Amino acid sequence: MSMTPPEEKILRRETLLRRYGRPRDVRIVFTNGCFDLVHRGHVAYLNAARDLGDILVVGVNTDESVRRLSKGPGRPLVGEADRAYVVAALECVDVVTLFDEDTPRELVSGLLPDTLVKGADYSMDAVVGRAEVEAAGGRVVLVPLVEGYSTTDLLRRIREGG
Repeated sequence: MSMTPPEEKILRRETLLRRYGRPRDVRIVFTNGCFDLVHRGHVAYLNAARDLGDILVVGVNTDESVRRLSKGPGRPLVGEADRAYVVAALECVDVVTLFDEDTPRELVSGLLPDTLVKGADYSMDAVVGRAEVEAAGGRVVLVPLVEGYSTTDLLRRIREGG
């Protein structure tokens, strides 16, 4: 079985919606994030998300979107094209698309995934797109995070020299 090259997994929003929008015969799982420095926590989270359906679609914040999120000085460290490529290179990820808005609400509303996934550090009420997904018959799942792994903590340790 040959793997799909990462660049073939990165789709423009229009292509994503045409290929995977409703109606469809597969169960779509959607999650999103910055994925600035991909680490073990990200990989475990994305693998858990992929287990919830047939196709895992990952929305990656554009550089401008990351800057507006106030992730910290100099963020993102890695440009959007490279972040999307690294996420797309993961075997568990089927599709990656960039989004420039402050939240993925517009993307979620267009795709209407069967399952919307966020980390358990979110509350159900804070999950953007929850109302739209549930109104369309989908569900929201909060996936436990791997303790001790976050990009912010990793950067703090690097800056502190250890």
